[in-house]
Amino acid sequence: MSQHSVVIELTGTEKSFGAVRALAGVDLAVAMHECVGLIGHNGAGKSTLMHVLAGTLTPDKATVAVKGETLKRYGLVAAHRLGIRCVFQELSLCPNLTVAENARILHPALRGFGWRRRAGELIISKLDEIFPDHRIAADAIVGDLPIGKRQMIEIARAFTVTTAPVNLVILDEPTSSLDGHTASQLFAFLRRSVKAGMSCILISHMLREILSTTDRVVVMRDGRVVTAGPTSSFDRNKLVVAMGGAEHHGTQADTPAPLAAAAAASEAPITVRMKPKGQHDGRELLARAGEIVGLAGLAGHGQTDLLLAVFDAGSGRAKKGAVADRIALVAGDRQTDGVFPLWSIAENIGVRSLARFRKGVLLSVEAEDALAARWKERIKIRTPDMRNPILSLSGGNQQKALFARALGSDATTVLMDDPMRGVDIGTKLDVYDLIQEEAQGGRTFLWYTTEMDELRHCDRVYVFRNGSIVAELARHEVSEERVIAASFAEAA
Repeated sequence: MSQHSVVIELTGTEKSFGAVRALAGVDLAVAMHECVGLIGHNGAGKSTLMHVLAGTLTPDKATVAVKGETLKRYGLVAAHRLGIRCVFQELSLCPNLTVAENARILHPALRGFGWRRRAGELIISKLDEIFPDHRIAADAIVGDLPIGKRQMIEIARAFTVTTAPVNLVILDEPTSSLDGHTASQLFAFLRRSVKAGMSCILISHMLREILSTTDRVVVMRDGRVVTAGPTSSFDRNKLVVAMGGAEHHGTQADTPAPLAAAAAASEAPITVRMKPKGQHDGRELLARAGEIVGLAGLAGHGQTDLLLAVFDAGSGRAKKGAVADRIALVAGDRQTDGVFPLWSIAENIGVRSLARFRKGVLLSVEAEDALAARWKERIKIRTPDMRNPILSLSGGNQQKALFARALGSDATTVLMDDPMRGVDIGTKLDVYDLIQEEAQGGRTFLWYTTEMDELRHCDRVYVFRNGSIVAELARHEVSEERVIAASFAEAA
């Protein structure tokens, strides 16, 4: 690409966090009218590189050039002035502020009398453009909204314009909490924006998103770029092989999983019986021992509420429904509901198993370390020391720790609230195998997911609409068309 067409170029980018070398001399250039796909396993250095590009992280070494001119200083202010925005994997909205007030944070020019109204009009007009049926109010408190709507706000805010232009938008796992319908709206908007002159970097573990949306693909592994080229020169298998570490699974993720052996027996005991809060007919959710039950439908239509109701019943905090004891939850919103940020990785994994660590009146640190070490190997958590802080891990590795916490506990029922946010393809395949293995051993899984491929790993699927179950599909009946049809069946 010619120098005049380059929006920004990073050369020789290096960054270390203690003994962990996150970036080892990475080169990256983005041209005008280009959407670049950036992929790699968790801990490959993708998010660190984007923090450098967005100006929110100072590299140990790097050369930054804009349109061929090397910059002596580069940081957040310079990035914003150049029109570089980033939607980070860990959302950066202030939960105690309204939607309009969060828009104002990015636009200090919105001041004086009536700034809230103008900020509200700015963000809502962009939400209308990207997500036409968003149903988000400008005066809504962000912390009261489900994570899917918060992700929509963060995305829309990155594209809003007052005084500074928008030339390059970095999207780090932008669809991790969006359903298929909303994600398709985003990608249609991205294609229009790139055609109009904007540039984009898309980080996603959904390889079909990369293949259908981007112009060029860059693959990272262990802090380095290992291959790059036009998207048209890749297919899913080539991308998986380029990332390394997942090729032995073949195309397992694309094929339906076999029924869990325990679930196949109709006499298996019922472990969960729950009627959704918004259900006005006689339908209720049932799950048997050894069964993997999927929850589907548009995001924010009661799936998470149902899981939380089951968790409260199983934990003895509510009497609604019938739930077997010993229950664990894998949260999708790990920063709010999952990790204990001041604790180590080992402590985060072991917190659900404290009763097993008791040694008299004390807790056995050795037992906690043994559990952590076992799950580090089993689920491949990338860290030199499990006593490191949980926040030293990449987002995907933090999510692995949450899986280890649940699967390493004595819980007989595991609830999963769209848990694959920011998890790489190799880890997903490993976790699918773990879930099947645990279900065959008698564990029950309730699995809310916005990914159609994951629903095919379930024995049965309940589709939700407006807080109610509107359809129940057997595994062989699950298809994108049937789920979407059920999701919109009562839209009127």
